[in-house]
Amino acid sequence: MMLWGLAVGILPSCAQQGNTSTQIAEGSPVETGKPNADYKPAFSGQTRIGSVKTKTPIAVTVLAEDLGRPWAVLPLPDGRLLLTFKEGKMEIRDQAGKLLNTIGNLPEVDSRGQGGLLDAVPDPEFMQNRTLYWAFSEKRGEGNLTSIAKGQLSADESRIENTVIIFRATPELNSTLHFGCRLVFDKEGYLYASVGERSKLEGRKQSQWLNSGLGKIFRLTKEGKPAPGNPFLNTPDAMPEIYSYGHRNPQSLDFHPVTGELWEAEFGPRGGDELNLVKAGKNYGWPTITYGIEYSGPAIGDAIQQKEGMEQPVYYWDPVVSPSGMVFYAGNDIPEWQNNLFIACLSGVHICRLVIENGKVTGEEKLLTEYPERYRDVAYVGGKLYAVTDSGKLMLIAKK
Repeated sequence: MMLWGLAVGILPSCAQQGNTSTQIAEGSPVETGKPNADYKPAFSGQTRIGSVKTKTPIAVTVLAEDLGRPWAVLPLPDGRLLLTFKEGKMEIRDQAGKLLNTIGNLPEVDSRGQGGLLDAVPDPEFMQNRTLYWAFSEKRGEGNLTSIAKGQLSADESRIENTVIIFRATPELNSTLHFGCRLVFDKEGYLYASVGERSKLEGRKQSQWLNSGLGKIFRLTKEGKPAPGNPFLNTPDAMPEIYSYGHRNPQSLDFHPVTGELWEAEFGPRGGDELNLVKAGKNYGWPTITYGIEYSGPAIGDAIQQKEGMEQPVYYWDPVVSPSGMVFYAGNDIPEWQNNLFIACLSGVHICRLVIENGKVTGEEKLLTEYPERYRDVAYVGGKLYAVTDSGKLMLIAKK
């Protein structure tokens, strides 16, 4: 086990606004690099907001390493940690990082490229029904797709029983990229799943199609059916499971702990990573509007960033940070972090902290820059943050 001390600079934490801790962004923006595109934001503060600094002394501990390729870390209701791995397994560890059980008997995954076993989430009644839900890339037909399964954790916690695939984000495509996928339950017990558009031009355009499952956020019952009240239930030829559309590759999804709003972050192309406040039935624009360009340099489509009927990102990054998992800090053990959003960044090799007030980003901080890793996911557990990295580390970020 490795322990680092992290004492980060000081800016004053101010008075409370409702239940949200207020911080004044007095520093220069954390991003100083040249943007890929010369696009102008739609409103002030949409990108390169002023920086904030955590004043609470923070300790960073490597709890375990050489784990393989972890994809998600999340708390079980009893406080233990569930980890998923790209190659198709799950583990249960305690909060000190000790391995308790390896879970087998999972469906085969297509682990090529960005595929594999992706996110997981326990049933809201997990302590009674032992049910887990997980997303994975599944070989199907001539291609593959993002699928969601559920099953019961056995009494000895060594395997999943009674597995059933409850939803498939059709159509399948022959691609190894942009599967998504994050899973979260709302307070009503409905399951939200974010799914990518598979990167290929054939899938990219389907982000705008309501009869396609690519580039969408879905709202499902526990059986994988359309949830009551979904916005397209009565729209002819539309998939009734769709909650929002026009997404690229969303690997971040969480509910604000006070407002209950659904927030999402997604990978842009070369520039244009987005943070979105997701609302039912809304179109988030990809690929019609974007703040990014093609990886090879040309503009995307008509090179427009705004269009009537399409939602603007609350915030965007150019250059990209590659936002993977994210979580709101739901407690007050570190008061200045209360209700802040933390995003695991891959190419950004840091954890991004965003202060959000009244639906806007008001401050940004780069955390763990002293420990550059491709951060794949971050979870909130009892006042602490846990992160997993592509190099196979499980890390703890907590008050010193």
